[in-house]
Amino acid sequence: MAFEFPHPIVQAPMAGGASTPSLAAAVSDAGGLGFLAAGYKTPAAMYEEIKQLRARTARPFGVNLFMPQPPAADPAAVEVYAEQLAGEATWYETPLGDWDRSADDAYDAKLAILLDDPVPVVSFTFGCPSPADLDALARAGTFTVVTVTSADEALAAHEAGAHALCVQGVEAGGHQGTHHDDPHADGAGAGLGLLALLAQVRESVPLPLMAAGGLMRGADIAAVLAAGARAAQLGTAFLPCPESGAHPLHKQALTDPLFVRTELTRAFSGRPARGLVNRFIREHGPYAPAAYPQVHYLTAGLRKAAAAAGDPQAMNLWAGQGHRLARTLPAAELVGTLVAELAAAQAASTRSIRESEPS
Repeated sequence: MAFEFPHPIVQAPMAGGASTPSLAAAVSDAGGLGFLAAGYKTPAAMYEEIKQLRARTARPFGVNLFMPQPPAADPAAVEVYAEQLAGEATWYETPLGDWDRSADDAYDAKLAILLDDPVPVVSFTFGCPSPADLDALARAGTFTVVTVTSADEALAAHEAGAHALCVQGVEAGGHQGTHHDDPHADGAGAGLGLLALLAQVRESVPLPLMAAGGLMRGADIAAVLAAGARAAQLGTAFLPCPESGAHPLHKQALTDPLFVRTELTRAFSGRPARGLVNRFIREHGPYAPAAYPQVHYLTAGLRKAAAAAGDPQAMNLWAGQGHRLARTLPAAELVGTLVAELAAAQAASTRSIRESEPS
């Protein structure tokens, strides 16, 4: 990458509270790249977190923005889903949220702040910015990264002027960062695995790549670097860190044998997101409409009430497929452990190659 940091480890931006200034600072100070998540925050709250992070570290960091989303294609489907969730609202004694609101996540106002007071890196999820926006950030000295889930999205981001791509495999926890949400693509075959996707993107565009999706160990990082990535982005691995803002029940659930698998679901947000399968996903996932962020706002109060009641069965427990490998370590120690594991994996690979060569 034209933008460099000591170790090829990126802490994924995790919207909803998991990403904090403390977590990003610890990762950046340890030689990785920490990220703040601006999604769902007001522009003022985003800027306050940036100031807090700058007070904690002088190392580079990134901020992630959500791209504006189109209006709900079928508002009636959201109303039907709200009726289905009425029993949940009664059980948790909280009203359903007001879903009929702006879907742009205050993108323009957040971008204006980042142009007025630039940060080292800005990444984007749920779409690709305009060439003008990417050019403005580049002229401000900001390195830009666009999340992609297909070779076609990679080509579009390259043509728009992105400096690098975050290649997100279907193994990743949380939302799939697809540029266009297509409900017809839902199902068991939705999305490509990370290594297959990396290969396709690498052959499609000349940009540096960050790899994301189910990465939990240094050996995983070694694998994606060998496949052509310049860095690995990890989210679930950092969730249990004490600096993470994830709810304690969420952290515990990652390795709780009660939660045996993950799946992509629209139940909580209206967009495919990978989470630990719980009661809410089982009961409501099959009926959730393709309506993001409308469903996110509709269920926000339910999720908060479930957490307050100590009930993980109605919380959005986002997690990648490697969640059972989560380790409860301080963020800096986790980065150091991953770096050591990466070095060991690369050394073992080198020895294996040498031993296989004819003498």
